[in-house]
Amino acid sequence: MTLPPFVWLILWLILSAPFVYIIGRIDILTDSRRNLARWLSLLCIAAGWLGLGRTLTAFYEAGNIDLINSATWTLGAITMRFDGLSVLMACLVMTLMTAILFYSGPYVGREEGVEKHYALLLLLTGAIIGLVSAGDLFNLWMWFEAMAITGYPLVVFYTHDRTSLEAGIKYLVQSSAGSVFILLGVALVLLSTGTLDILEVRAAIDTTVIGTPLWITAGVLFIVGFGVKIALVPLHTWLPDAHAQAPSSISAILSAVVIEAGLIALLRSLSALAGAAVTWGGLLIGFGLFNIAVGNLMALRQRQVKRLLAFSSIAHVGYMILGLGVALYVGTEAGAQAGFFHLLSHGLMKGLAFLAAGALLYGLQHQLGASDDSDPGSHKGLEIDDLSGAAQRYPIIALVFSLALMSLAGLPPLAGFMSKWQVLMAGAQAQDPTLLIILIAAALFSVISLGYYAPLINRLYRHKPAVAVANGRTIPLSMTIPLLILAAAIVILGVAPMLAGQLTAPAAADLLSFITR
Repeated sequence: MTLPPFVWLILWLILSAPFVYIIGRIDILTDSRRNLARWLSLLCIAAGWLGLGRTLTAFYEAGNIDLINSATWTLGAITMRFDGLSVLMACLVMTLMTAILFYSGPYVGREEGVEKHYALLLLLTGAIIGLVSAGDLFNLWMWFEAMAITGYPLVVFYTHDRTSLEAGIKYLVQSSAGSVFILLGVALVLLSTGTLDILEVRAAIDTTVIGTPLWITAGVLFIVGFGVKIALVPLHTWLPDAHAQAPSSISAILSAVVIEAGLIALLRSLSALAGAAVTWGGLLIGFGLFNIAVGNLMALRQRQVKRLLAFSSIAHVGYMILGLGVALYVGTEAGAQAGFFHLLSHGLMKGLAFLAAGALLYGLQHQLGASDDSDPGSHKGLEIDDLSGAAQRYPIIALVFSLALMSLAGLPPLAGFMSKWQVLMAGAQAQDPTLLIILIAAALFSVISLGYYAPLINRLYRHKPAVAVANGRTIPLSMTIPLLILAAAIVILGVAPMLAGQLTAPAAADLLSFITR
């Protein structure tokens, strides 16, 4: 049986994970300090890039901007399609996961369970690419479950820390509840259409008016179920605790990729039901504004760096949903492309912010009361006050952290400004008075976000460094290089946003092809 390259990519990432775990476990049992699990995981992700390269070559050579021409693989009732949405998320998750694997060597050190850490990261990467390539609703749910189950042990990586376990339980319970809602929605779709293939569901809805209440109910269930993972307010309560208690590298992947993957899953499920109701776009716009308001206002109160970044993720999810809601509401590609551009830029910005915060936590861990040299401050929250004068001791880390924060705040000429600007302009083109008021409110909340980003940046550059900063240890080069690469990416996309079009334009075209089909 001939498999498309993207299926080989998914299989490679999933099947290589057990070997990374086994070899890493042998390495630990023999008391070796070679960290074989890390190096093997890097080799596996490098081989994954070769598979992704083949997939992208086939995708762009085919001129693939239409779902009909997407690479499709079917096995019985299972359907997998690699389209523009898949390309966007696959490139983002592979980029960030590569950076995190490089970064994680010194950060997790010889922590207990480190071999599981690297194996689970590969599994999570494969699960996310599988999720965004799912072509039927049940398969979509299965991949969603795989992503949630794989993410849980990463969130509770510090198993001896009570607050970490508490955050993990909250994450597990809410994710499980969301999964039940999704499965109920899938059951309603099957009951009313007799199929779960997304294209066939869309065709069935277009040809009949029977079952509309069931379809609307299914759509609401999808919004609630996937909304837990996306952190739609008020379904967001797991996110601040999980982000704050997980290792910073895991916080980065949760915020920069996992919630975005949930958003792609929601869009696929709702696009299949696009003919059932015209209100999905308006509903997403409302959720988007609510997320923007609550996320920014809650972030203003935070004194712990990672909790601040977590609440800002809730606000940035709002900008993504706002742009994509405009696309569904108006039916224009500009809104979809803007929403996907913000998804891409947020992944890079927030990944950089969490990794930079983790690097500072690593450098200050002895002074902040960490109890073990192999445990880089993971059990001690990094407070904003702890960073006074950090730029004097760690100028490069402070610079890239500041770039990430300024970009998240939407300051030009960085990627965050350009993506927010495109979202606002796409909505303004609709010339809808109510939508215009919502966009003005979203822009004002972006200005308000400076109220918590600016003091953090100011703290980094204070003249008198804190005692913990002055006595902090050196941050390894393997942690610094990924930060510099991500920082360069957000500057380049801010100056030349058209470069993102290679990823966002096919994704927007594929999303709109569902709606207008």
